[in-house]
Amino acid sequence: MRASSRLGCFSGLGVLAAFITTLVIAGYVYAQGGVLYSPGPLNAQNGEMLGGVTSHAETGGNCKACHTAPWESARMEDRCVVCHGNIAVQMKDVATLHGSLLTDQPDLRCRFCHPEHRGADASLTEMNGMAFPHEAVGFSLKGHQFKVAREAFVCSDCHTVDISTFDLQTCDTCHRQMDLGFMTGHVLSFGSACLDCHDGVDSLVTGLNHNNFAFKLRGKHEGVTCVKCHVDARTLVDFAEAPQDCFTCHFNDEPHEGRLGRDCALCHSVDGWTPAKFDHNLAAFKLEGKHASVACESCHRNNVFKGTPTDCYSCHRQDDEHNGQLGTDCAACHNPSDWENATFDHSRSNFPLTGAHVNVACERCHTGGQFKGLSTACVACHAEPAFHAGLFDTDCAACHNTAAWAPAQFNGPHAFPLNHGGGATCATCHPSGFTTYTCYGCHEHNETKIRSEHLEEGISNFQDCMRCHPTGQEHEGGEGAGDD
Repeated sequence: MRASSRLGCFSGLGVLAAFITTLVIAGYVYAQGGVLYSPGPLNAQNGEMLGGVTSHAETGGNCKACHTAPWESARMEDRCVVCHGNIAVQMKDVATLHGSLLTDQPDLRCRFCHPEHRGADASLTEMNGMAFPHEAVGFSLKGHQFKVAREAFVCSDCHTVDISTFDLQTCDTCHRQMDLGFMTGHVLSFGSACLDCHDGVDSLVTGLNHNNFAFKLRGKHEGVTCVKCHVDARTLVDFAEAPQDCFTCHFNDEPHEGRLGRDCALCHSVDGWTPAKFDHNLAAFKLEGKHASVACESCHRNNVFKGTPTDCYSCHRQDDEHNGQLGTDCAACHNPSDWENATFDHSRSNFPLTGAHVNVACERCHTGGQFKGLSTACVACHAEPAFHAGLFDTDCAACHNTAAWAPAQFNGPHAFPLNHGGGATCATCHPSGFTTYTCYGCHEHNETKIRSEHLEEGISNFQDCMRCHPTGQEHEGGEGAGDD
């Protein structure tokens, strides 16, 4: 008894009771999820309304809002996504930040990057020591392992205020230490929004292969600086929208003043602005025949190209042997293959060549090289023969045609009927000229017989047959027809 009183509560029974009590209290605390214990105050920075609160502090110390009991199958991460539903969606998509993180590190928990209970104003994102897949946010760290002084980068070197923010001035400050001259010119040319074009390894810029695009950098273009074509470009969209036609960049160097249009590539190449070659077949005036070997300046004098006349006469006026008498449409007779090999289509003129005229040599009518102003009247070439001089005026076509000068068909008024005696020609009645006639050329007529018959009837003027026989009938004259 004396020994037991000395042990007091340190007796075996007392120690057992104390141990059991401690386990009960610890279990209760653990089961309550931290109700009886908190490592520090929750973050009180207001943000978007999620789960009915704008900050963790507004949960009012309700630990169960985030923490789970040990016998629950849910984890604390499951509590997080109840409020942060947009993060739950991202976690299922490997193309997003959170989806990429879980793919690379499947055991990652929300609290590893987003610690709490560090104070009302403490940051909710802490990445130091994390193998963060930076490519998921569009910027690789492969080219940013060490600073200029060969010291390893840490998150705070770029994310100076908060891990979720980035000050672009950081790029400028660091890269000016590497090359001050380049950075000064680069910022002046393309601005200071580095992330608009750069992705950390410069795969979008220095790794850019211009040959993968429609506009290839060839010839003289290979040494041209980017800013010469990509003026005031500030984003990749600006770079893509740079004009690809020659004229936009070279209009200040264009000596033709727009006279040849804007398609410089028709004449020039990227190997050099000169020499230039123009494909005249692309123009309205094709170079055919002898024109193909004519020097450009022969037609385009004083470097005038646009508006150059395309008609023959403007260039060949001095070669016109006709002195303008045939007009200015040289192509009506000549062709570009040979100036001398000319053919004139007379059917296009007011005097078409028909009949025997077709084979008449040009100089027979166009004497002395005269073409313009020639008369188209027959008598201009065919002088009236003495055979009927002055009898039928100058209208040769009244009797003659172009098929042949003879035989001719008289179509004018005739005192004696022309149907008298079938097959008779003009010469039958007018053997020596049209001013006289004779009836002795046909029928039974002969001068001896006619003389004898008419004298028996007392007609002495028997040579003037028409006086008594105006229509060719045998008895037409009246009484005394023989008196003279």
